[in-house]
Amino acid sequence: MSDLHFTGEVLTGGDEFWVTDGEIRLSGSGGLELTGFAVPGYVDAHCHVGIVSEGEPDLVQGRSLAQQDVAVGVTVIREPGSDLDTSPLDGQPGLPRLIRMGRHIALVKRYTRGLGEQLDDSSQLVEAVRRRAAEGHPWIKLVGDWIDRAAGDLAPLWPDHVLAEAIGAAHDAGAKVTAHVFGEDALPGLLAAGVDAIEHGSGLTDETIAIMADKGIALVPTMIQIENFPSIAAPARDKFPTYHRHMTALHDRRVATFRAAWEAGIAMYAGTDAGGFNVHGALPREIAALAEVMPVQEAIGAASWRARRWLGFEGIEDGAPADVVIYDEDPRRALAAGALPEPSAVLVRGALVRP
Repeated sequence: MSDLHFTGEVLTGGDEFWVTDGEIRLSGSGGLELTGFAVPGYVDAHCHVGIVSEGEPDLVQGRSLAQQDVAVGVTVIREPGSDLDTSPLDGQPGLPRLIRMGRHIALVKRYTRGLGEQLDDSSQLVEAVRRRAAEGHPWIKLVGDWIDRAAGDLAPLWPDHVLAEAIGAAHDAGAKVTAHVFGEDALPGLLAAGVDAIEHGSGLTDETIAIMADKGIALVPTMIQIENFPSIAAPARDKFPTYHRHMTALHDRRVATFRAAWEAGIAMYAGTDAGGFNVHGALPREIAALAEVMPVQEAIGAASWRARRWLGFEGIEDGAPADVVIYDEDPRRALAAGALPEPSAVLVRGALVRP
């Protein structure tokens, strides 16, 4: 006897499956009947459950934030940087699995005060990357650019030769590297050094788009975060006018930039950057933003089956953990009309959550 039995339409193919002992089965009998449209559980590929907008985060808050993400169908969170060790939350009943990166690596006075590991000098980067890899994280996150107050604008943090050695050290240790990049100038050095992914990427140009596509470097554009650029830059309007204009321009051309990235063949994945400016549970908004630059089916896939494959998670297939989002109405039609509907049910490794 199965726990659950779904009939309807699976967006990745098929019309029926069962859930037994937390796993998908393509044959079975009995179980609680669920119907509708089924999507492999969502991935928020840039989501900080260990960062809060005010005060110090703790695991109680982290759990609450992760539950907000589960309510919209998130079953895997890629957490690109957090000072809080959220590993105790990883895979707890009813909570997403976490792909953690440990702390961001940045430079003193070149990142948000008090956040991440902030080095005194760029020469320390290689050793910092080795330490992070030794902690066992599958990914390591670098801050690739940030405002340089002396220059009055976004600027790279790391010399190209240091990046090449640091990323090589990560790869030698079996870890991948991603980088926060808002502007244009940090991208060439990171791409040449062999970075595995770019977070944000609002400064992509025709040249760097072509390099990313050719090298198979992934992009998590965090489109709803880039919508915040005018408010992020507004306090700097008078003191750093060049930075303010630059951030505003990156915001204004965001749709054209990411449409060009998609059309060039860059693999793009959905990430909300929740944990600061953006609230948790915002993945449907990010998917809707992605649908402005790619077909509806692909926008859903960027948060579901394509993102799961990228990070090594199975979809709705025999023997896979039962991570599933179920809708009463076709999410593709709803998204084409402007927004995803609310799920009627979410399965997290077979545990049924009703939003």
